[in-house]
Amino acid sequence: MAKVVAAEFAAGLVKDNDAVGVSGFVGFGTPEELLIALEDRFVSSGKPANLTLFHGAGMGDGKDRGGNHLAHEGLIRRIICAHLGLEPKLSKLIVENKMEAFLVPQGVASHMLRAAGGKKPGVLTHVGLKTFADPRVEACKVNQLSKDSGFEIVSLIDIKGKDYLLYDTVPLDVCFIKGSYADEAGNVTLHKEAVYVDQLELATATRNSGGKVIVQVEKVVKTGSLNTQQVKIPSFLIDYIVLAPDLVKNPQGFHSSTYMPELTGEAKIPLSAIKSIPLDERKVCGRIGAQFLKKGSLVNLGIGVAEAVAAVAAEEGINDKIILSIESGAVGGVPVGGLGIGASINPDALLSQCSNFDIYDGGGIDLAYLGCAQVDRSGNVNVSKFGGRVVGPGGFINITQNAKSVFFCGSMTAGKYDIRVGDGKLDIITDGDKVKFVDQVEQVTFSGDYAKETGQNVYYITERALFKLTEDGVTLVEVAPGVDVEKDILGKMDFIPKIADDLKVMDAKIFTDALMGMVL
Repeated sequence: MAKVVAAEFAAGLVKDNDAVGVSGFVGFGTPEELLIALEDRFVSSGKPANLTLFHGAGMGDGKDRGGNHLAHEGLIRRIICAHLGLEPKLSKLIVENKMEAFLVPQGVASHMLRAAGGKKPGVLTHVGLKTFADPRVEACKVNQLSKDSGFEIVSLIDIKGKDYLLYDTVPLDVCFIKGSYADEAGNVTLHKEAVYVDQLELATATRNSGGKVIVQVEKVVKTGSLNTQQVKIPSFLIDYIVLAPDLVKNPQGFHSSTYMPELTGEAKIPLSAIKSIPLDERKVCGRIGAQFLKKGSLVNLGIGVAEAVAAVAAEEGINDKIILSIESGAVGGVPVGGLGIGASINPDALLSQCSNFDIYDGGGIDLAYLGCAQVDRSGNVNVSKFGGRVVGPGGFINITQNAKSVFFCGSMTAGKYDIRVGDGKLDIITDGDKVKFVDQVEQVTFSGDYAKETGQNVYYITERALFKLTEDGVTLVEVAPGVDVEKDILGKMDFIPKIADDLKVMDAKIFTDALMGMVL
């Protein structure tokens, strides 16, 4: 039977040089109280030291919570994860070469845990070919310390004349995971979690590696009182339970201080309660993207500007004609933005992240909408390392390499700008001073060459121009009304794209403060 212990006791179980796995997707499934306890122990005693930290999705709030608790020099020697965008304190240590960092695609990270649990040699997949994860490019190493370490996480394998990548497993000594309720025997539910991250896979990988599994829960109840269908982690996988009833240290997520039953399927709310987004450049991108939606299609939405596609679909009343999917495993409903990313309001189903990436990797996504930090002349996209920041790919590589059609959404330029939308046109009063369409991206998170090899449909959506990837490279196919092509588009690119012979002007309805009347 699992033993109920204090968070401080659990933190004391971690030894120097241990490999520690932690669950979490932003704030969902993140064992905040356990991370605080581990930080407090290190700050007061300098122990444990030189840990290897493994997590899949990014876990943080962009400030202090989640993985940011572990950003102390000497605590972490090596991190293996998929995303750091909301863990700036850890990212800073990586940029300063104070921590080794190996960033892998998020779906691969989930599957690495499943492989470790099954004592398999690793994850054999096409995911990551020709991106920075490929050993012929950067081999997942994102700083000099990693390159000099001699540690390898991925290798290139030839099978019957085809290239694949083999990502090694990481045996875990300890894992910290978050559940909802536990019974006295140690069975754990996830019924109050908005997403099912990697809790089961982490527990299995750690248990079968001979390590200790520690679960943070809100409540401990009598044995036999839990709904069997809600138990997702059986007692034999769990060593210790930490009771954490304080919502500050044990929140549903970092998006809200209260529990939201509409994210778990426990309750449904009217979608009329969801506010429309204002008419601005973000909504313009959402409307351009929404025009490609098809009835019955499975659609993935990324964070940032891409979220506007879902908002537009809800506003136009067509969201029930498509199936929205998030890499966290939430299916259906309306995705939550900001620190609520990963959850959906009124979801139809909650899959495990690991199983969801099986669907993604096999080509199950019809359309994917994601952000972009840089695009180059070859159609490559960078979202993982730029401007002195190490962010990581998250699920971006799994999604963009395997979706039938992929749309990269973002503003044409970065920096301060004044762009006004209305009366059927776009007015650029002052433009951003940073170019996003560059000659060569700083890091390849999406490979244009790989997309052309696989025959994928690829578009690049901005508020003023729509580009498509063709055999000739990035090609301009549509422009916004009111925009000067030479000045406002070509003049804001480090390369000259091919211009379609039938260059079109976008529908004026996109730039009007009224419903477009979309029908699927």
